[in-house]
Amino acid sequence: MKALITNFILTLFQGISKLSWKSIYKLSDFFSYIVGNVVGYRKKVILENLKKSFPNYSTSQIDLIAKKYYRNFTDIIFETIKLSSITKPELINRFEINMQILDQYYAQQKSAIIVTGHLGNWEMLNLFASVRFSHQMVIVYHELANQKFDEWFMDIRTKFGAEMVPMKDAFSKALAPREKPFLFVLVNDQSPQPQKAYWTTFLEQETGVFRGVELIARKLNTPVLYMGILRNEMKRGFYKSYFKVITENPREEPTNAILQKQIELLE
Repeated sequence: MKALITNFILTLFQGISKLSWKSIYKLSDFFSYIVGNVVGYRKKVILENLKKSFPNYSTSQIDLIAKKYYRNFTDIIFETIKLSSITKPELINRFEINMQILDQYYAQQKSAIIVTGHLGNWEMLNLFASVRFSHQMVIVYHELANQKFDEWFMDIRTKFGAEMVPMKDAFSKALAPREKPFLFVLVNDQSPQPQKAYWTTFLEQETGVFRGVELIARKLNTPVLYMGILRNEMKRGFYKSYFKVITENPREEPTNAILQKQIELLE
């Protein structure tokens, strides 16, 4: 029964992916309303966290952020489904990015570590980078419990040449030899095991951070860049991305300095 439901959902996803972008966002608006106003998905947790993070905001301001959250949430879901059938020209037109620093590194045959957060559509940026960047893209990811869904996402993520690395293999794969310079990308804002985390303050709350970025950076001693992703507020489904250098020499940085700088930039 579980397999039948999974196959039905994946077939549905394939059908949705062939819809126009206009239809995709109509679906997103509908489900945003359902998820936020009818179901109230995680509403209590969302509002509590927003109040803790923005203690000086009024109730109306908090409610507005929550409403934007739900729209962003469903936009990312339907945009990601659309990626199953997206073409390279479509993809390239949806991102504005200054790649000067990456081009410099590539000319010098330098690899780099990229850290980012779950901002904008990181899945779309992964595909864009695979098409547009000269470096080999190596992306760290969490495997899904449902193998069929995991395979479906893997097909999307690798369709333009990215190499996907399970988190449990991140350290060994970062050290593996490759034929050309690579960008080792970690979306480093998920919840680690508390006893192994670096603890800091993020948006007014105590937050644990994975230490893997700093461990890998020190081992490779390669530049570490923060990659920001912003929505283009004038054009729905279009994004802007930028880079900030965290360090060029990780081994010279104090312990946890790379992680702290990453969190400050993400915040």
